[in-house]
Amino acid sequence: MSQSWEEWQIHRKAVLHIQQDLDSLESWVERNPMKFNNGKCRVLHLGKINPMHQYRLKADLLESSSVERDLGALVDDKLTMSQQCAPVAKKASGLLGCIRKTVASRSREVLLPLCSVLVKPHLQCCIQFWGPHFKMRNYCRESSRGL
Repeated sequence: MSQSWEEWQIHRKAVLHIQQDLDSLESWVERNPMKFNNGKCRVLHLGKINPMHQYRLKADLLESSSVERDLGALVDDKLTMSQQCAPVAKKASGLLGCIRKTVASRSREVLLPLCSVLVKPHLQCCIQFWGPHFKMRNYCRESSRGL
């Protein structure tokens, strides 16, 4: 896969900007009496045509990672939701199993409030985080069906 000269220049500028940001972070840490843990810093490379540039902080090269947790959500290099939603779905399924085993009544008036309080909050967290991804995927599917 060949890259045009313009694409290469854009990529080179982006790499330089990211490294400059890391250098300014390093100088900020030196100016302020703070400690910075380089071991906790990792690079998450996004995109299909990413050449996986290695960045540095101080003299250390930052490690690459394929999955990182940010604000409680798992983000991977392909921005897919499978690693985030699979554990949530498993937990929700377990909670539904517990409700089924412990509640004798199968009436809607009993089960609906239980599921709303115990199961729904777990699923809402996953859906809110990945909602834009689902919307775009569904839009692409619907557009391709219309052709």
